Amino acid sequence: MIGIIDYGSGNVKAIANIYKKLNTDYFITSDPTELEKATHLVLPGVGAFDQTMNLLNKSGLRDELDSLVLKKKIPIVGICVGMQIMAESSEEGQESGLGWIRGNVKRINESTLFRKPKLPHMGWNSIEVNTQTDLLQNVDLNKGFYFLHSYYVDAYNNDDIIATVDYGSNINCIIRRENIIGIQFHPEKSHQNGIEVFKNFSTIKC
Repeated sequence: MIGIIDYGSGNVKAIANIYKKLNTDYFITSDPTELEKATHLVLPGVGAFDQTMNLLNKSGLRDELDSLVLKKKIPIVGICVGMQIMAESSEEGQESGLGWIRGNVKRINESTLFRKPKLPHMGWNSIEVNTQTDLLQNVDLNKGFYFLHSYYVDAYNNDDIIATVDYGSNINCIIRRENIIGIQFHPEKSHQNGIEVFKNFSTIKC
């Protein structure tokens, strides 16, 4: 059962529509008491780091999420800013992140970019896989995924970096630490590749 976390950030309906098409059981919730029904959790996110963290902290979901993710090891995937708030901090703001992934969020270095507009990194891009993962089964890596961001997670542990995207330099776009997965691109906007990622996540075991 997929639990899609609705805390006021991210396109939860688009994610729900994909799981509906996949005939995969899911629910959308902003109630912490419902989270324990989930076998897998999706944490979306859009906008600025501080705004997103404030929304999550005010939602009443934080303590239950920490318990499910850190103690019960429920698989969770954070998307875009949902990934970024899994880190410890961000150059974009002052708030502390969830601290589930060791690292901090950095702004893409514009001095390395030649294409204009330089930021945000927007559009389709292929990815480079460092570590094989079931998450990318049946995915066309050359076609890649749809990106829209100016910041990325700089993970301290290289073993956590599953895949990168080339945008001036190699930028982390998939990070995994045990049951915790972060995805910088938008699978809900990435057509068949995104559908495959959501499908694969629903069967991941940790």
